Amino acid sequence: MAQYNDVKNLLEKYHQEHLLRFYDDRNTAEQNQQLIDDINSVNFQSLCRQEYFDDSNQSNKSIDEHLEPLDASIQQDIRQTSAEQLEQYRKIGLEEISKGKVAVLLLAGGQGTRLGSSLPKGMFDVGLVSKKTLYQIQAERIYRLQEMAGKSAIIPWYIMASEHTIEPTIEFFKKHNYFNLDEKNIRFFEQDIIPCFTLDGKIILKETYKLARSPNGNGGLYEAISKKGILNDMQQRGIEHIHAYCVDNILVKVADPVFIGYCASKNVECGAKTVEKMNPGEAVGVICKVRGRYQVVEYSEVSKEISERRNTDGRLMFNAGNICNHYFTLKFLQDKVHYDELPYHQAKKKIPFVDNEGNHVKPDKPNGIKLEKFIFDVFRFVDVDKFAVWQVLREDEFSPLKNNDQATRDSPTTARLSLYNLHQRYVLKAGGKIIDGEKGIPVPLLSSPVLTSDKSHYENQAICEISPLLSYEGENLANIVDGKTLSTPVMLS
Repeated sequence: MAQYNDVKNLLEKYHQEHLLRFYDDRNTAEQNQQLIDDINSVNFQSLCRQEYFDDSNQSNKSIDEHLEPLDASIQQDIRQTSAEQLEQYRKIGLEEISKGKVAVLLLAGGQGTRLGSSLPKGMFDVGLVSKKTLYQIQAERIYRLQEMAGKSAIIPWYIMASEHTIEPTIEFFKKHNYFNLDEKNIRFFEQDIIPCFTLDGKIILKETYKLARSPNGNGGLYEAISKKGILNDMQQRGIEHIHAYCVDNILVKVADPVFIGYCASKNVECGAKTVEKMNPGEAVGVICKVRGRYQVVEYSEVSKEISERRNTDGRLMFNAGNICNHYFTLKFLQDKVHYDELPYHQAKKKIPFVDNEGNHVKPDKPNGIKLEKFIFDVFRFVDVDKFAVWQVLREDEFSPLKNNDQATRDSPTTARLSLYNLHQRYVLKAGGKIIDGEKGIPVPLLSSPVLTSDKSHYENQAICEISPLLSYEGENLANIVDGKTLSTPVMLS
């Protein structure tokens, strides 16, 4: 009874007394204890704050007057970088990899809900000729990089999954023998799940004895790597540079040596890859300065006037589109990131619940709030002269998998054809030619699907797939394809 009274007092303090409404009424003794334990696991002080549920404090207010473009000194565009400079960055990155100083953090907590799949996104079949999944493609890129770096190089891979994706992901890797990577160098860990709330800030019950919960966002990474021993493991391995990215990008250059080399050469503690916004209205956050600190500002926070503002060269003034692709030093994550100071952001969702009679309800419109932290909110902890932005070509490095094939963008089809397009360009650059396997005529190079939403255009993309085990970014192909004519479908492995 003392335990019940303690919980009751705690709930009263945070105006959450409703969580006990089924205690000793509809629940068994075991369920009552489960409810008490579930409540006791909640950090009410951190979560039950009115500003998280007050729409007037959310990001619908313009912050135009506080915005500044990125300083030229902290950003570099791959298009304006010489081949010699790129090779120097690559050399630095590969050297750091060869010394065992580079690790990879993968954010893999997302389910394929919008894809219409119950599988974790990393296991989704986008329809490649090889049938490779995102997990396999990324694993093979790591394997190839280790070969390129030489000296028995090892790139530890830390994979953060969620409550719903952790077990399927681990089983998938086991089933595929870790894609020939050493099991000892892959570590899976789970991000925290936190309660879901009603629109006015009351915690939702999923069952009469269980709280409704959801993952705490990709910004939950920082708490997880601290509490789950990931930072300690990195320190013991001698890691200095960390590449973090989201699982859904089929074109991601995992542990990109050029990006690592660029950030290392600038001696920064945090870096971000970006792509140029295609137009002012594109629904993507941009990296800029706000009140003297770097941050990602969502497109909905900026007025139309500011989003359309251009530089003298005609490019958008605020054009550094965020793609969740980041560089950190281990020292920065250990010494400067205070995860408990990162804010929660609200996302309105349809959240199943039990009503006052204990009946299960599946809402048909958003009825609640899931709180999330964002990975990029740690930019606030970075010294302004210790941050770097590396802008890359969208068609080379960013094609996310988010929607089903009824959508015109970010679908399995656009992901698959984006990879084929990139690989076709690799073959052409290496001196090869591609002809239609049925018609015997040259296959034209089309614009990448990430640059157009015209399905009739990009669906004529040539099928061309190159195994990451053969080539990480187009290297190692000239001796195979130079001066040769290849018929579609092209498969190089």
